[in-house]
Amino acid sequence: MDMIEHVPILLLVGSVAGFFAGLLGIGGGAITIPALFLVLGTIGVPTKWLMHTAVATSLAIIVATSLSSIYAHHRKANVAWPIIRGWWIFIAAGATAGSFFAKSLKTEQLVYIFATLLLLLAVKMLVPMERFKLGKALPGGLLQFLSPTVIGFFSSVMGIGGGSFSVPYLTLYSVPIHRAVGTAAVLGLVISISGGLGYIVTGLGVSGLPPGMIGFVHLPSVIIVALGGIVFAPLGAKAAHSLPKLMLSIVFGLFLVVAAVRMLSAV
Repeated sequence: MDMIEHVPILLLVGSVAGFFAGLLGIGGGAITIPALFLVLGTIGVPTKWLMHTAVATSLAIIVATSLSSIYAHHRKANVAWPIIRGWWIFIAAGATAGSFFAKSLKTEQLVYIFATLLLLLAVKMLVPMERFKLGKALPGGLLQFLSPTVIGFFSSVMGIGGGSFSVPYLTLYSVPIHRAVGTAAVLGLVISISGGLGYIVTGLGVSGLPPGMIGFVHLPSVIIVALGGIVFAPLGAKAAHSLPKLMLSIVFGLFLVVAAVRMLSAV
């Protein structure tokens, strides 16, 4: 019964997360994790594993929602497949390592890390930085391998699709914003699969988790939130070419500040 009561809000959360994932390439985790953190605590997830479960469930949701977003961006030729081919193995390695590292952290530590990310992302949304560039092409050498590994690692620890890191990074090296958003959607799929599997493995055998869990992933929440996300992610991708993104970025930035404060007040 507790889960049934949360179905409407989780559907709404999935719809909003999917739309902004398609529109801004930020990954739905910035929206879904605060909601999951509050909901999962009411259905029997122990406080010790609450943030781990929210992060893992978010990554599993991104597997479903990113597919529709990827298809929409690919149809508009907004995916840089050469970058995907060069990055995916390092993204996957970093995401897997991040999921195993996260189990060593306490829920409070994960909340503080995630809330910090939300506030930094809010600054990015509220302060336009599109004109600032570090170069005309992606760097080679050590950064060619280190950058995607780091992006995968921290995205997995925080339960996000990677767009919060990869979109700013790509645009800093002169990748057009729409192409960066589409590319981030594919990278998010790699992160969510690799990191999600890691959270499943590390969560196996953990005692005290409620029914419906596979490792740290709460399957009922995945299904409900993903339904909303699958519908609205392609709508966000289409809207990316027509809506006033500056105003949307400001609204989303303010939302992130509120979400960060709400999570910090809950621990």
